[in-house]
Amino acid sequence: MVRSVQDADIAGVERVVREAFGSDGAKVFGLVEALRPGYARAELVAELDGEIVGHVLLSHSWVDARAALLDVLVLSPLAVLPAFQGQGIGGELLGDAFASAEELASPAIFLEGDPSYYSRQGFSAAEPLGFERPSRRIPEAAFQVALLDGHEEWMSGRLVYPEPFWTYDCVGLRDPLLTRFGC
Repeated sequence: MVRSVQDADIAGVERVVREAFGSDGAKVFGLVEALRPGYARAELVAELDGEIVGHVLLSHSWVDARAALLDVLVLSPLAVLPAFQGQGIGGELLGDAFASAEELASPAIFLEGDPSYYSRQGFSAAEPLGFERPSRRIPEAAFQVALLDGHEEWMSGRLVYPEPFWTYDCVGLRDPLLTRFGC
């Protein structure tokens, strides 16, 4: 079952994020903690038999479009306990994250991630659609966007991350496995 995070879930969320991200888990959980107070717009958990097994966070960011600074969402992180990966939990979390983004009237959701996975979940390469990466450390293929109902043609430009992404050095994928995906 996917639902909104509650205060009692924080320890479970920490476990999921730390285990899912391995050696980067502490840093990524630090990002989650830093985004919660001012930037989190939707935070969801997947619960199975009373155990938190997955987590996703949508946070506020901007696109510096020619016509205006545009409010958008960034999906980061998406985490599932390793023992539960490959069972559709990530896809379920993404489906509910999309529903939350539509309720928030966001025109787009951005992420850095494996294009072979996220392209099956409704995301596309962002640069061909007129968006610029917030950092050159993000592989072009990993910079992805899902355009939502509120998106209009003029809405393109550079994605601007909030400060916690920079403070916690969570900009740019450094996973050597990404070379398999052309990143």
